[in-house]
Amino acid sequence: MTSPWLRRTLITNLVLQVLIVVTGGLVRLSGSGLGCPTWPRCETGSFTPVIHDAITFHPFIEFGNRLLSMVVGFVALLTIWAVWRWARDRKPMMGLALGILGITIGQGVLGGITVLTGLHPTTVMAHFLVSMTLIVLSTALVLREREPDVPARPVVPLIVRQLGLATGAVLAVVLVLGTVVTGSGPHSGDAEEPARFGFDPRTISWLHADAVMLFMGLVVAMVVATSLIAGAARSRGWWGAVLLVSLGQGVIGYTQYLTGLPEILVLLHMLGAAALTVTVTGGLLTLWARDPARVDPAPAEQTLSA
Repeated sequence: MTSPWLRRTLITNLVLQVLIVVTGGLVRLSGSGLGCPTWPRCETGSFTPVIHDAITFHPFIEFGNRLLSMVVGFVALLTIWAVWRWARDRKPMMGLALGILGITIGQGVLGGITVLTGLHPTTVMAHFLVSMTLIVLSTALVLREREPDVPARPVVPLIVRQLGLATGAVLAVVLVLGTVVTGSGPHSGDAEEPARFGFDPRTISWLHADAVMLFMGLVVAMVVATSLIAGAARSRGWWGAVLLVSLGQGVIGYTQYLTGLPEILVLLHMLGAAALTVTVTGGLLTLWARDPARVDPAPAEQTLSA
């Protein structure tokens, strides 16, 4: 067992990685993406919004998101220190922590490029997908902290592991198409000069919905498979959570499409995407186990049983 402070730090890092997605969505949905028109300064000659008669709320929303990104970076650095302090012999954990810090720094640079390119939808899209990558790594780090340093062994048959990996790959497609939908719709990030892809929003939305349906089918298959395998209770719980989050996302997605994309529903949909990334990551990682007590002696030979 490691220090409880290590776990608290890792969970704080994960929560902040999710929260920065929500505040970034708020920047986009409020049209505040260029509230601070320069980078790294907010305005020419000032790192903070300059108060004047014509000022709006946009600079404060964008500046608030930048402040939170600095907190995210600080906690990523704190995560490395915590791992070194309480788990320095756990090389995989240190590798994950270093990866999180490095990508977080890169994410800050990408945020600056996004502002300097006038919120081009490609850079905005990349900004969101990098955040999803950080959530994957942060979730993996939280789960790894409770596992012993022994080789991982599968707890389900090969075909189920392959099905799980396929589910993760389809989720990646769903997330990419989701960002293209947003980049083709009304919420471009800038209230005055919208920047959008040239795609038909309805067509892209249908493609996104088709990918979601495929994803849902795979998730149901994973829930059924892990329910039929003895010793896969931990993974079964994660995939059950994936199913619940997916159903919630489906309800929000169709509702926002039919109601003209109200900002609050779009923001909830982004939060749901982050939650889905967390749960799918947990579902995939728990298809393997490092606790000998949880692992069947011959996992590769086990079959589905009622």
